[in-house]
Amino acid sequence: MTVVPVTSPDLDGAEVSWFSALCSDDYQFLGIPEGHLRSSWEHCSEIVKTAEIQGFRNILCPSSYQVGQDTLSFVAGCAPITEHINMLAAVRCGEMQPIMLARTIATLDHMLKGRLTVNIISSNFPGEEADSSYRYQRSREVVQILKQAWTRDEINHEGQVYSFKGLTTDPARPYQTGGPLLYFGGYSPDALDLCGEHCDVYLMWPEKTEELEGRMKAVNAVAEKYDRTLDYGLRVHMIVRDTEQEAREYADYIVSKLDADQGKEIRERALDAKSLGVSHQAKNRDVADDDGYIEQNLWTGVGRARSGCGAALVGSTDQIMSKIETYQKMGIRAFIFSGYPHIEEAEHFGSRVMPNLKTISLPHAYGRVPVDTPATPLGNGVRR
Repeated sequence: MTVVPVTSPDLDGAEVSWFSALCSDDYQFLGIPEGHLRSSWEHCSEIVKTAEIQGFRNILCPSSYQVGQDTLSFVAGCAPITEHINMLAAVRCGEMQPIMLARTIATLDHMLKGRLTVNIISSNFPGEEADSSYRYQRSREVVQILKQAWTRDEINHEGQVYSFKGLTTDPARPYQTGGPLLYFGGYSPDALDLCGEHCDVYLMWPEKTEELEGRMKAVNAVAEKYDRTLDYGLRVHMIVRDTEQEAREYADYIVSKLDADQGKEIRERALDAKSLGVSHQAKNRDVADDDGYIEQNLWTGVGRARSGCGAALVGSTDQIMSKIETYQKMGIRAFIFSGYPHIEEAEHFGSRVMPNLKTISLPHAYGRVPVDTPATPLGNGVRR
């Protein structure tokens, strides 16, 4: 039985995703930049193509203001070079005027023929220091406007941040029925309320199993207020080898050249560096054992050189499978993995673990993706 009620209780598979390092986040040795791993179109698109070959069903494309690829531009570029993999585009709410964002997402959804999912982000803009409650109110209104654009004939919204009246939704009609699924991660009460009312998949960063269970219960309690359920996801790094000893040795290897000051600088340059979720990842490192582990096979060393998700599953194929099965029994339906370097680790995971997993695409499992091109202005609908 799952920890809490979930939207997809009968799924016998999971959406297994990888990560494309758009924001200067690919290393052989953590914190040591290498030119061939830069966040260029050539390198990051190769990560996507490798993930598709390995059978991953989605790929997270993050958003941040540092050298690398613009998220939505990158997703558009991936449409013609991929066939099966979904694209999970991180969208920082408010960066783009909401009506134009709705149209942009609808355009991408048509380009990808329904292979688009959206990760809702609420952190500060570059150069901004906004109050958390304001940022989440802004995100709430953006999501409300997106949903109107994707499901109604007109957008009528009167809020604290945005106001629109009587605006046709024709330019923003998506490929998917109801629009792309909304993935969301956040720890504050405002974050949980936004997710509980409006989003589809609550994404968590790695913590001890009992803490993940507590987080799922807290989110579900909010969703219940809106008479809703959610599905749950876990974003975690991955080091899998034939034996646990090999995996642990590789974990030590990738941090063997890390300078503490360089790691601190990398953590602090991220736009979410001061968020509550990041503070929880830092706490994990504080309570870890001398080797950096907070529970069997969960290693916090990655967080020494990155903000956000700061821990990795480290172990043999059997150990990693066991951890994934435990998470699935809890009710986790989506996994976003990554590793250093991203292409090589996608291949390690793909060859060792993917053959043992039944994978699904959540948009297809939700029935969002039509069999034929939909009757929208960008599809087969009447041109007005």
